[in-house]
Amino acid sequence: MSDRLAEYRRRRSAERTPEPVPRDGPLPAGRDDTFVVQEHHATSLHWDLRLERNGVLVSWAVPKGLPPSPKTNHLAVHTEDHPLDYASFEGDIPAGEYGGGRVILWDRGTYETEKWTDREVKFVLHGTRVSGRYVLFQTGGKNWMIHRMDPPADPSAAPPPDDWAPMLPERRERLPRDASRWAFEFAYGGRRALARVEGGRTRFLGASGPSRLGTVLGEALGARPALLDGEFAEVDGRAAYLVFDVLHLDGHPLLDAPYEERRDRLDGLGLASVTPWFPGDGAAVRDAAARQGLASIVAKRLDSRYRPGATSPDWRLLPAGN
Repeated sequence: MSDRLAEYRRRRSAERTPEPVPRDGPLPAGRDDTFVVQEHHATSLHWDLRLERNGVLVSWAVPKGLPPSPKTNHLAVHTEDHPLDYASFEGDIPAGEYGGGRVILWDRGTYETEKWTDREVKFVLHGTRVSGRYVLFQTGGKNWMIHRMDPPADPSAAPPPDDWAPMLPERRERLPRDASRWAFEFAYGGRRALARVEGGRTRFLGASGPSRLGTVLGEALGARPALLDGEFAEVDGRAAYLVFDVLHLDGHPLLDAPYEERRDRLDGLGLASVTPWFPGDGAAVRDAAARQGLASIVAKRLDSRYRPGATSPDWRLLPAGN
């Protein structure tokens, strides 16, 4: 019988990687019911689906993650079998090694096999983040597709839209009278653009920017689909995409949520490029903006809804300084 882990060992050295590298020998006996999905931040972000089968984890790299709905199939690239110990692995594979980058346990659980042939695998997942019936089918060589056979886990979820435009502020000269009902942000004077993120990939709507900015944003959000509002600007001599609103998240629109709630949701995403917001003290923000050499600030009502493409008095562009 051929060594099913020979290719795995050939690509790895136990002295250079924290991954489990078992010695040649008999494969362990299992129950053929363990699955794992690992989020892999390698050269390009992808998710690795692994199904226990005959003493190994049969593996596919899924660039956009498991499809949440039967409406869309996702590419799944068949890769080398992995040892069973890999089902609990997460950590950093050193740069320069095969698959170098961070591996995160995205989901793990049990599965049931409904059909398993060389060209088609039907199975039912029972995980924490993903459950349901799926089928993998070969399309050519190592390329397979993965299809969800069950209805969506969240029937009301929808992909982020790609036809919304940014909401715009009115130009004003004076701070709002009742500052307690407003929050204030720095205006960096950049090019506005919405960022549509799905399957760890970013597409900017309304303006283009460096591809690396989209890559960073997609990797930060991972499998969470979102539509963000922000602007391209230069910060400390480097191009950046600065985010200040979230309009659609995890399959649901947030247009009717008040600004204050949207900002709290945005802060909870843990993105490094989110701009600060300051409820209440517009005069201090205006003065701080002037000291940084910024021309303007933006005042936003805490209860304001988001109106795509509209110019609204609920947002006001104000000059910095006194």
